[in-house]
Amino acid sequence: MKRITYIFRLSVSILLLTGFTACADFLDKEPDDMLTLDMIFNDKVRTEDWLAGVYSKIPDSYEGMMRYIGYDALGDDQAPSPGWEQFGGWHALSKQNGNWSAASHWDVNYWNELPKRIRSAYIFIENVRPNAAQLVTETEVELMKNEARAMIAYYYTLLCEIYGPVPLNLGIVPNDAPEDELMNVQTPFDDIVDWIDKELKEVAGNLPPYYSQAQKYGRFTSIMCLAVRARLLLFAASPLVNGNPDYANHVNKNGEHLFNSKEDPQKWVRAAEACKELIEAAHAAGHALYYERNADGSIDPFLSYQNMMFRKYNDGNKEILFARPDTKYEEIDKHATPRGTGGFGGLGVTQKLVDAFFMDNGLSPILGYNADGSPIINPESGYVEKGFSTTAELRKTRWTEVQYEDTPEGAELAEGIVTLPNTYNMYTHREPRFYISVLYNRAWYRREKRRTQFCRNEPDGGPTHDAPQGGYLVRKKVHPDSDARSGQFVYRPGILYRLGEAYLNYAEALNECNPGHPDILTYLNLIRERAGIPEYGTGAGKIPVPEGQAAMREAIHRERQIELNCENGLRYHDLRRWKQAEKELNGDFWGMDMYGTEPTDDDNSEDSFFKRVVYQKRVFVKRYYWFPVPQSEMDINPNLVQAPFWNLAE
Repeated sequence: MKRITYIFRLSVSILLLTGFTACADFLDKEPDDMLTLDMIFNDKVRTEDWLAGVYSKIPDSYEGMMRYIGYDALGDDQAPSPGWEQFGGWHALSKQNGNWSAASHWDVNYWNELPKRIRSAYIFIENVRPNAAQLVTETEVELMKNEARAMIAYYYTLLCEIYGPVPLNLGIVPNDAPEDELMNVQTPFDDIVDWIDKELKEVAGNLPPYYSQAQKYGRFTSIMCLAVRARLLLFAASPLVNGNPDYANHVNKNGEHLFNSKEDPQKWVRAAEACKELIEAAHAAGHALYYERNADGSIDPFLSYQNMMFRKYNDGNKEILFARPDTKYEEIDKHATPRGTGGFGGLGVTQKLVDAFFMDNGLSPILGYNADGSPIINPESGYVEKGFSTTAELRKTRWTEVQYEDTPEGAELAEGIVTLPNTYNMYTHREPRFYISVLYNRAWYRREKRRTQFCRNEPDGGPTHDAPQGGYLVRKKVHPDSDARSGQFVYRPGILYRLGEAYLNYAEALNECNPGHPDILTYLNLIRERAGIPEYGTGAGKIPVPEGQAAMREAIHRERQIELNCENGLRYHDLRRWKQAEKELNGDFWGMDMYGTEPTDDDNSEDSFFKRVVYQKRVFVKRYYWFPVPQSEMDINPNLVQAPFWNLAE
């Protein structure tokens, strides 16, 4: 490869590889500060600083996904207060409403920013070298080169996941190269996927499954490579990009078709095999679903699901496959904490997510919706929507977020209480994941020793934008011991891939290519067992197995919606790849009535809070399946073509 000389200004701070906070943009400002590549790569700290810069664009699964990237809010599970758009950063809100274009601002700007890190990774690979004087061995250099290769493939995965076809530039193009080498066309989607697949598989063979040194936690491993690969191949097998006729005429400037228009069933086989390979490698490396147990040894589904998002890998959470060690986790704690307890109180979830959770008997409470938006209730589920409970609901759990109002000061928290008397019936007898994920009106709030008060003019309610616009706050990933009032927040890792998702990925891919395979039920039931609800099967305590491929597909899709809610935009990407986003993300979004001043449920009273109302209308049309190529990039490179349908008025 041609030798190129670059001059940069080294960042003043020492940037830790485990932190990913590296800016590592070397700016040439002061002549006496200028460093050549030889100077950088002859110094261990500066070399590590550079690699940290390559890592620095790994998404933040808290502030990033929630606010700046916005994928969580673009699905139908998370719902930030629309009033926050005025404060900047919440660009997902305009996208929810269909109010965006190729010229719209997006803070993370993947199209522009990720290629910078890819180029930086290639420079690193070309220039990193052993340094005996500073104890940089040949073995360590080869590991770092493979980490950089993994990061290149990962960043291309992020790019093609949201933009589809992008220019695939493998290596360094000199800045003074001819224009035809700089102004590349987009590479067909399947070609990018094939390259990433091969690259991650090869690199996985060159990296360890884990690092014994704590300071290396978060650096790429073979398991991380296989996790990224498996998820991408599942995406590539899905209807959006596998035989989608909508894109039959979408070609690049060279006339190459950018998407295949003929369905290839073998892609599901390929995805299933990749998912199985990941699971087997993860198990061999000691990864397992995270469990916490009751005193009698039984699974505690409440604490298992809650703390799966909070416990660190070295504290026994071996479910983590890929995590960013440093995240701005305090942001979700502030935004989802009720206003009257010191938080911003407007990061909610949708009624659709509330409706999706199973009952404690494992059955779906709601089968669909009537034309007027009212729910079609499953009579076999035992679900009751209206009215209020008369007694406390007890379960076998050590979860202690709920207690009676008259618990004496300083007394031990009552264990096993899930809901209090006078709880709206919609929220009673639901599965454990519901209570870990959703904070509803009149739920107990342990830190404040009171119930939440979301009615209008109450401490936690409207009419301010710092209140749940649809009647709920998100509870999942919000640490119960954090205190927004005092500014004390509890650390947790930013989990990007976990084994529970891998199980569901495998079940889905297998159902598409080999319906009826016993592994489908095995892995689906492992998720349900940990969730504390009946498994599919025959015999006592089981519920009937979904009959046929279509019914099983629906069951897997519902399990994903629940298990993976509010996790890194997985629901948003699922709806896109299944080609269901036009149906699920377009139209009325319902919630409880935030303008209700009384915690009552009379549908005919304007004062009642507990009644279904439309709180938002969202827009999703065909072009929104892909983010547009930024107009600024279209203006620079005449060889690019815009994403499908973005040049058409709809």
